[in-house]
Amino acid sequence: MAIVGATGAVGEELLQILYQRRFPVGELRLLASSGSAGRMISTPGGEVRVEAASTESFRGVDVAFFSAGGAVSRELAPAAAAAGAVVIDNTSAFRLEPDVPLVVPEVNGKAALSHQGIIANPNCSTIIMLVALNPLYRHGGIRRIVVSTYQAVSGAGRRAMEELLGQVKDFAAGRESEARVLPVASHPRHYPILFNLIPQVDVFAEAGYTREEWKMVKETQKIWNDPGVRITATTVRVPVLRCHAESINIETERKVTAEEARQILAEAPGVSVVDDPAGMEYPMPLYAAGKDDVFVGRIREDLSIERGLNLWAVGDQIRKGAALNAVQIAELLLAEGRLG
Repeated sequence: MAIVGATGAVGEELLQILYQRRFPVGELRLLASSGSAGRMISTPGGEVRVEAASTESFRGVDVAFFSAGGAVSRELAPAAAAAGAVVIDNTSAFRLEPDVPLVVPEVNGKAALSHQGIIANPNCSTIIMLVALNPLYRHGGIRRIVVSTYQAVSGAGRRAMEELLGQVKDFAAGRESEARVLPVASHPRHYPILFNLIPQVDVFAEAGYTREEWKMVKETQKIWNDPGVRITATTVRVPVLRCHAESINIETERKVTAEEARQILAEAPGVSVVDDPAGMEYPMPLYAAGKDDVFVGRIREDLSIERGLNLWAVGDQIRKGAALNAVQIAELLLAEGRLG
């Protein structure tokens, strides 16, 4: 097994989850940039030295998890697949390629079995939304989705998490903070995230939407194999460390009541319903961190249309939005005898 990007936030989470879920790891290769090569990482199987990732790193590897950025995946994932590894890629490099399955196990797990060497992990916001919506889509159909996201800084990587924590310390000490990471680290202009919301996640693309917003549209249509479902998204970065939240409004094909929706979601894999307005119980990032499920609440009918529902979904971006989803894909392949 190989993990490319082993020293990043998602890579570290992958490593923890593999051992927590008792995945048969065998020989483990931890791969990263040349700057991280030589670093020792402690695992339940002992200390493992990080190696510089190259096209020669994948001989004898059964499964390779990639979470080191799209450029690295485009360069090395084809080489890993050619060496016989099944690549589970957590970047946007291959998500919309027609011959690459885009998989959320609770939604379209069987699609993973048709891979040709590379399987793509969807965008974290897409994963969280579809785990919550797929049971309703299968039950009553969905014609239209309007989603606004409240995305944790973890989605922008370890540097963004460190910057938020640094801004907290600076504020407490009465110091000024310099923003260097958000909304996009490679761009010349940056904004502080503490006490702020930034209505830009990723770079701007066509029609004034960001790439993150288009990812939610196009990935959902691909995963459901439904180009007719209409989706509009607004993605916002918020001062939360690692859990994304989403306000979702849907128009269904047939009437689904709020009570029906609660019952359907309560029985759905990967979903926990937390929905008791009288008791002030609803999903919150603080309590979803480190958890596997997507938490759904505030389920209520949209009284402005005939077949509308509102709901609020929260999921751990690093975990279910990235690392856990990738491990679940590997578990699915293993159960089907498609690994090793």
